[in-house]
Amino acid sequence: MLITYGSGNALTDFFFKDTGITQNQFNIGQQLLSLGIVLLEVPSNYILYRVGPTKWISGQIIAWGLVATFQAFQHGVPAFMITRLLLGLMESGFIPAGLYTITRWYKNEETTKRFAWFFIGNGTAQACSGLVAYGVLQMRGVSGLGGWQWLFILEGILTLTVGVIFALFFPRSPTNPVNLFKKRYFNERETYILVSRVLLDDPTKEQGRKNVTGVELKRTFTNWRLIPHVLITICGLAPAAVMMSYAPTLIKTYGYGRLRSNAMVSIGSWIALIMYVTWGWAADKWGRRGPLVFLGMLLWWIFALCNRLEIHNKNNKIRFVVLCLGVAFGTVWHAVNGSWMAMNARSAGERSITLAIFIMSANTSGIVGSQLFQAKDGPLYPVGWSIIVALASVALFMTVVANVQYWLLNRKVRGEGGGEKDLYQT
Repeated sequence: MLITYGSGNALTDFFFKDTGITQNQFNIGQQLLSLGIVLLEVPSNYILYRVGPTKWISGQIIAWGLVATFQAFQHGVPAFMITRLLLGLMESGFIPAGLYTITRWYKNEETTKRFAWFFIGNGTAQACSGLVAYGVLQMRGVSGLGGWQWLFILEGILTLTVGVIFALFFPRSPTNPVNLFKKRYFNERETYILVSRVLLDDPTKEQGRKNVTGVELKRTFTNWRLIPHVLITICGLAPAAVMMSYAPTLIKTYGYGRLRSNAMVSIGSWIALIMYVTWGWAADKWGRRGPLVFLGMLLWWIFALCNRLEIHNKNNKIRFVVLCLGVAFGTVWHAVNGSWMAMNARSAGERSITLAIFIMSANTSGIVGSQLFQAKDGPLYPVGWSIIVALASVALFMTVVANVQYWLLNRKVRGEGGGEKDLYQT
């Protein structure tokens, strides 16, 4: 995932000048990347269900690694737009495929912290991208290439390496934990225990066939309970697209050097890693997801508002601290929200498509967020920050709606003689 974040770091190394594109064209390219992911999200998880994670996820990683490596040689608007779209198409389905695979290996009470660890990989890429960029961008001029070109080449090669390792060593499934070399990770008794404990906890995780049924597709896409989750994701994550692309540039305007700004932006990302673990652990420990999604969103709303109020502050150190806190808490609720959605699915096929919708929503937020900072609004971006606060406000309200809907549904079920145990995860 370093590739996704690397484009924001590249902006500090004369990327616009070297490629011959403008800031507004860059924003459109970022939208195309998100659009490419959205278009193939559901089909991707449909294929995952048939061929398994080892073949499909590794194939995706290698495909986007190839595109990412060769994007170092792009020039001009058409090449930039096509590359961004291809990158999105190749990445589509990777995250929901990973999340769905996690649900098949762990019990419900163990899932949220694993989702958090999964997104920590994403967060680590974001945190490391600034530090990596600080070093790699200084290679400008080596072999006649720009620093941003070396950044894409090295990150692309790293992605390809990870894809090959994943293909070689990831086990085929919980029922057949064997890698490509026929190495078995668990003996028959251990495999039986592994599968049985998961299915006894949640029988809906049984995947007895290799296709998602039409009934499951229809049931998922007509599930009105997902609407608040989708709106939380779109409105809450849209500003994250801005941070990915423009946080280093913003820090540069605070008076710091263009290379140093890449390293400094990682501070907020490292804090976010700790928060991800904390939120995931707390959700599984407490057995409640909704209140933690609300708390995380409330903190994000507060820091978004602070960033808007501080744009005219002459004290750049305060502005930097507030921006870092925004980066740190902007997505802390995201993994818990995804786990919450997955746990309320009623079958393995429905869970697969639900997680695809979850990540479709996340990338739809990228389409929205990519246009929040316009060149004419810079360098302070008062309009952009105002829209960010408005989106965060909608997301905060939707967390309340999501919590209330499950409380009312469980109350209704108990009133109809459904017993004391809640039907829906809260």
